[in-house]
Order: sequence, then structure tokens, then C-alpha cells
Amino acid sequence: MDGRERVLVALDGGTPDRVPCALNFYHVDLSEIAPPDYAWESLIDVQFVRLPASPEEEALRQAGLPFSYDTRLGNFEQMATYQQWSYRPETPDQRNPLARAQSLQDLEAFPFPDVGAPYLVEGLEDQVAQLHKRGLAAGGNLPHLGGELFEAAWRLRGLENFLLDLIERPAWADFLLDRLTELACRNAAVLARAGVDVLSLDDDVGAPVTMMIGPETWGRFFKPRMAKIIRVAREIQPHLRVIFHSDGNYAPIIPDLIDIGVNGINPLQPDHMDAARIRERFGSSLALWGTVGSQTTLSFSTPQSIRREVAERIQILGREGLILSPAYDLGEPDIPWANVAAFLEAVRAYG
Repeated sequence: MDGRERVLVALDGGTPDRVPCALNFYHVDLSEIAPPDYAWESLIDVQFVRLPASPEEEALRQAGLPFSYDTRLGNFEQMATYQQWSYRPETPDQRNPLARAQSLQDLEAFPFPDVGAPYLVEGLEDQVAQLHKRGLAAGGNLPHLGGELFEAAWRLRGLENFLLDLIERPAWADFLLDRLTELACRNAAVLARAGVDVLSLDDDVGAPVTMMIGPETWGRFFKPRMAKIIRVAREIQPHLRVIFHSDGNYAPIIPDLIDIGVNGINPLQPDHMDAARIRERFGSSLALWGTVGSQTTLSFSTPQSIRREVAERIQILGREGLILSPAYDLGEPDIPWANVAAFLEAVRAYG
């Protein structure tokens, strides 16, 4: 099997020749931290395409190159996205552009960015073809303000405002979520036409102990809209696999995710979700993508303990419907390369 076949078999709940390896649920490039002679790309089975930057985003990136990474604001790509949506995390009293909305008409007047602009299509099919040529599965992410629906909506309105919208002003919430769904459907269609194998939907609804909203609220406002995004993409590419990402604990909505056609979930942070219990309950009807490492593992653990954790994950969860990936981002500045290499090599050795 090549990497593409391996990932697709695992997402279908099957058992590939070995456990597939991913670096996250979006494009990750290790070239800046890996030694020049370390062939890390040969150890992964899936890579995500990179959406082309707009001229404005590229100009902002170039302007920021002389400055160091600011962990409060995020990387340059995130900062460009924030600018596009008029979201200002650096200015607390002006952070959320729709926080001061007084009526539904104020929401309707907001100039949503054109995240479906033609430049986003340029080169996507070529990227997918190149990944397939290398034997890798091709994944795709939607451009958004931190998440498709819930996270984007609360960043626009402010968290407290949006949570109140869901209870006291459902028409406001419906309008905002419908607009976000419209944008997501348009871009999911673009990725499906480009031929990606895996569509990654991203919406942080989990918190350390439980969800930020109740499962009933998720079912009322978010489930049908997520279902629509998946349906639109699969009308173009019927065999498209879909994974859903959320940090924290979102176990209460797993049955709903299966119901709307999600093939796998990510990242199953070990400090917040019990992957073994989820596997026992849902079996191979749901692939598990992630599972490796708590919030501090890759930064402060040892290569030996990381290799041991990879082996334990495979032993406990089995090889059926499993894609191993770090449960937390690899972009943190305090992660030593030796720990990343230990993860990559352990998946190959024990998978």
C-alpha cells in the first residue's frame, strides 16, 4: 500500500498494512526545524494542500518577516486572516467586529470577506496531483476565522454575545451561521473539485471537561449546517472522506457526527478525551486521527517516552481505523526536533 491507500482504508474503518502517520489535520511543513538530510516527508502518509494567499495576505506576510513570532496573535497567516475579517485580537475593546450590533440589520450590513475568491482555486488541482504522485493522501481545509461555524461566529460577535444569541436571539444566530455555512459550502465544493481525498472540518466546541455548548444546542444550530457542507462536497466527489476537528472534549456529539457522515475525528487529546472508551463504544464505525501526546508531551517529554506512547496507542486502540498524529500542534517554539523525529520513527517502527 502507498500512503494514500493506507489513509483511505483507515478512514473507512479498515486495517491497512501499517498504521498511517499524519502531522496534524492541516498542512504542516517541518523543513525549518528538521535537519536538511532528514527525509521526514517519507515518513508521513497524508499532507494537506495550501490555499494560495491573496495579494493582501502576501503583502502582510512580507511586512511581518523582520519581526519575531508573537504567540499572542498567532502566525502571519492567522494575522492575515484576522485582518480579512476585521477581527482584532490585539485590541481587546475592538476585538470582535460584530460585538456592538444592535439589530439583525447590523449583522446583515457586515461586509463578509470574499473567501471564495478565484485566486483560491489556482494550483489546487496541481497540488493534489503532486501529492498523489508521491503516494500521499491529499487533505484540504476550508478558509475560515478559526473554525467553520461556532468559532467563527463567536469571534465575530464575542463569545458571551454569541452564547446569548443561541438562547435569546436565535434569529441572529441563524443568520450568522447561514452566512458562514454559505461560505463553507462554496469552498468545500472548490476542494472537492480539486480532488482532495480528505476534507477537514474544524470547529472548536470542546472544553477541557465538557463542551462549550450543550449537545442539544449543537444539534439545533450546527448539525444540519455541518451536514449541508458535507453533502455539497460529496455531491461533487461521492467518495470524499471527512474528518472533524475540535480541541477539548466533544464526546457527546460523536453520534451526531457519525450520523452526518463524518469518517474520523481529531485529535482526541489524551488529557481531555478517552480514545480507548470511544473505540470500545463505536468500534470501526469511526476512525481515530491523532491521540498522541498531552499538551506538554512533545515539548517536555523524552524521545523514549514518546516512542513508548506510540506503541501503547497502537496496542490499546488497535490498527483498525487508526491514523496516528500529534494531538497538539508541532509549531510551538519549545518542541525539540528529537521529539518530533521520535514520533515519526515510532509510527513507522511499531505501526
